[in-house]
Amino acid sequence: MSILSSIGRLATEFSAARARYQTERAIHALPIELQKDIGWPEAADARTSSRFGVGSWAGAK
Repeated sequence: MSILSSIGRLATEFSAARARYQTERAIHALPIELQKDIGWPEAADARTSSRFGVGSWAGAK
């Protein structure tokens, strides 16, 4: 595997992750009713619980 193919793969993964992040931000900005209508899986829990709990940064389960 050449260095250029590695850089290309990393750039592709970064681009995909950024697109996912932007999509999630846009969906979370919608009213909860619209989130439920489109079937967003976190619609019921998003407003009632904290997204990041204590220890979530450390990979706590």
